[in-house]
Amino acid sequence: MDVTRRTPQGAGHRLEDSIAWAVRNADGVVAIGVALVVGIMDVLNQNMDPNIVSGATLLVLAALVFGSLTERRRRVADIHKATEETSRAVEDLAMVRTLTGPEVALAHERARRNTTRWVFKGGTGTYLRAVTLPECVLEAQRQRRSLSMKIDIVNPADDQACAAYARFRRTFGQDHALDFAEWTTERTRKESYATVVAAAWHRQRLDTLEIDVHLSSVAPALRFDLSDTCLIITQDDPRRVSLYVERDRPLYDYYVTELHQNREQAVKLDLREALPLGDEPTVDEVRRLLDRLGLPLPSSFTDRDVGDIIDKALRAENPYRR
Repeated sequence: MDVTRRTPQGAGHRLEDSIAWAVRNADGVVAIGVALVVGIMDVLNQNMDPNIVSGATLLVLAALVFGSLTERRRRVADIHKATEETSRAVEDLAMVRTLTGPEVALAHERARRNTTRWVFKGGTGTYLRAVTLPECVLEAQRQRRSLSMKIDIVNPADDQACAAYARFRRTFGQDHALDFAEWTTERTRKESYATVVAAAWHRQRLDTLEIDVHLSSVAPALRFDLSDTCLIITQDDPRRVSLYVERDRPLYDYYVTELHQNREQAVKLDLREALPLGDEPTVDEVRRLLDRLGLPLPSSFTDRDVGDIIDKALRAENPYRR
């Protein structure tokens, strides 16, 4: 027959819990204890000295007052803690700042000044070629420091992705006065090819530049520019509100991970295999470069098309310059 016994460990835990409860509620325990003792003595001894009863009553009242003050301190501490948590929540909500108009360009300029890395994810990288890439390279040369860049754009060899991105730009950019040409699948291809050529060209002219290009099969609706100091989220229309997130904020760290995961699912080009490009690349040089990178141009692309790619790569116009 099994007999259930209480283990010494279980009894020890219950004793510890009881002692902890008594310590937390010492005021109540004292008041109850004194009241019981005095009450029992009063019943057993009808001739108890009134001074003893009065003193005991005062002691009970003091214990109750002490308990009330202790409880008030606890409540004040809880309110203080709740206030701190609320302040922290408000601060987290304020970690995203909106940018409009010229504030966007100014935020990009400040982000480029002393950064040692730049991560870009977007459509075809027009602003990246026109401003971000050359300016970051110039700043790295001026300060004699290294620069790491990771670029994630639409894969020009993916017809569906290029068509989807062109359709997105046409759908939401019909009244966009800064677009001088209609977005088509062919234009999307050329713009992405141009970003690849620009990355290879700049890499060959700055030894301290580490640059990776990733080709995505997903057409993005937003652009992400991440530097050492901040994350800037923009759209193709500069009239719409952009978002600014400072480093050391949770959202910044979230997007560092998110952008990394996106690159892991994209096709990475090995620019170390890139063939040399002249200061003014020729059509043949660009064709050979892209062939070597495993990203050959479509057979329908003429020399004139390749010339357009070269112009877009090295002489891209800032699409947001007014």
